[in-house]
Amino acid sequence: MAKTLCKILGVVLLIVGLCGFAVPHLLGMHLTPIHNIVHLLTAAIALYLGFAGSPEGARTFCMVFGAIYLLLGILGFAAPNVVAMIIGHAGPVTGGELAPDNAVHLLLGIVFLAVGVMRPAVVATAR
Repeated sequence: MAKTLCKILGVVLLIVGLCGFAVPHLLGMHLTPIHNIVHLLTAAIALYLGFAGSPEGARTFCMVFGAIYLLLGILGFAAPNVVAMIIGHAGPVTGGELAPDNAVHLLLGIVFLAVGVMRPAVVATAR
């Protein structure tokens, strides 16, 4: 399951990272160059682990990046100016200005963590 999630979300993050350079306010997001580069790096790691990595490596990635994205989403609501600084957003922001970004980070964090903590399916072998 973790390898499949890495493939799917790796492609999504790749698309968002590339589109963010052309459309910085895609779907109400604040896709700064730094934000796009982070998405592209995350996509590269996820795609590698999804296609060529081990299932355990993919699970570890899901847990680590799930925790990072979840914390980033929470921090974005609690201290929006800190997140704005991290992603390279110019100037101070209001609490709701980064809400779409924060919501997506929370969702990604929850999904990555949920899949990361799942136990792999046990395959029965014939004797």
